[in-house]
Amino acid sequence: MSSCCNQFTPVFNRRDLLKTSATGFGLLALADLMQQGVRADRPNPRHNPLTAREPHFPAKAKRVIFLFMHGGPSHVDTFDHKPDLIRDSGKPLPFPKPRIVSGGTGNLLKSPWSFKQYGESGAWVSQVFPKIAEITDDLCFIKSMYGSNSRHGGALLELHTGSDTFVRPSMGSWVTYGLGTENQNLPGYITICPSLTHGGVNNWSSAFLPAVYQGTPMGDASTPSERARFPFIGKKTGGGARDLQRLELDLLNRINRQRFDDTGPDSDLESRIASFELAFRMQAQAPEVQDISGESRTIHKLYGLDKDATKDFGRQCLMARRFAERGVRFIQVSHSYKWDQHGGLKKSLPRNALEVDQPIHGLITDLKQRGLLEDTLVLWGGEFGRTPVAQGNDGRDHNPHALTMFLAGGGVKAGISHGATDEYGYYSVENKVHFHDLHATMLHLMGLDHKRLTYRYSGRDFRLTDIHGELVDDIIA
Repeated sequence: MSSCCNQFTPVFNRRDLLKTSATGFGLLALADLMQQGVRADRPNPRHNPLTAREPHFPAKAKRVIFLFMHGGPSHVDTFDHKPDLIRDSGKPLPFPKPRIVSGGTGNLLKSPWSFKQYGESGAWVSQVFPKIAEITDDLCFIKSMYGSNSRHGGALLELHTGSDTFVRPSMGSWVTYGLGTENQNLPGYITICPSLTHGGVNNWSSAFLPAVYQGTPMGDASTPSERARFPFIGKKTGGGARDLQRLELDLLNRINRQRFDDTGPDSDLESRIASFELAFRMQAQAPEVQDISGESRTIHKLYGLDKDATKDFGRQCLMARRFAERGVRFIQVSHSYKWDQHGGLKKSLPRNALEVDQPIHGLITDLKQRGLLEDTLVLWGGEFGRTPVAQGNDGRDHNPHALTMFLAGGGVKAGISHGATDEYGYYSVENKVHFHDLHATMLHLMGLDHKRLTYRYSGRDFRLTDIHGELVDDIIA
């Protein structure tokens, strides 16, 4: 049997093999080029992936500071004034509640706090935010935001990544992938004291993008900000130790590069090499950035570092300014996990507002006086709003159908309010803005076309906005 089979077995020498498979080699080369993403709108991983790159078109903003209020702040108790809610408090909601709700709710519940109009813009602000009220003419309120998920985990993922179902790259990763960073000695994407729950690292993950674009955490939600540091980077390394580290790193790089040459393109290995090099360079600058002792007493007071209630979030905001002025592309500051007032609304919400009010005022004021606000996009908000109907007798349930966010600087119109909710604040009804639309607009302000910023993975082009997203032209200056 074996001899019978052998007589039909073709024999190829190397010349025959090359002759019959030449076209296949060309396709392999083409596939390699496609995998590397050698296109005008993508970085080439064979070069430094964090090198600053030109945007698709002239940008209005160079960097983003995202002030994330984890838990879902109540818009009807902060920035969305509803006189009808005051008038009809205690009555049943006169129209249907959403088909899917987080928990049981009762009748309409007015805000326990009064609202006033501020500035030339006449923006309505609750008494719980007296310092933010002073800078309303610098702010752009979007009062018609909405999302797709009523649960914290899904809502956080949707806000951060555009998907409430699958693990996708975070918006900070997409921005850094598209533009690189202006400072090669610091990460392009930093998240300060990030939340560990409701998705945790997936909210600042690069997912299938190269790992070099993942957010670099500085501390976490369980760490007081005064102790938040980059892992394994402390005081500046001395010359002798640094020289030794360089020798060790060079040896490690030679080993890794040899493996790279043996196995061909390997995005994970390239990212690992880039991360080692970045960590080495960070030792020269990160310790100085983390040290705020050189900041004046005036700055400490401006950010609220002189008061126990505000010093923790104030330090985070000050660190965000220090990273922004050093060219970090995307910085997230998290106040977590405190805004989920299913109960205890009257006690908890003003305490939360107190902790962030002065620091946010200080950050925006400081950016403005340094000339940084004009090309820094500041974004404030949470993963959803709260219901205008009561949960228990002193709480509000999750509400993804309406929330308020505000922006400042970075090419947005100042002193305006865009969109509106219904007369009680349950649903966004006028000029509705989905998270996808927010993402598309943020990328546009950074000079990136959300439809062109793509990455091919598993045979499909992905983007932050997936197949969705419309620009909110009315808020762009």
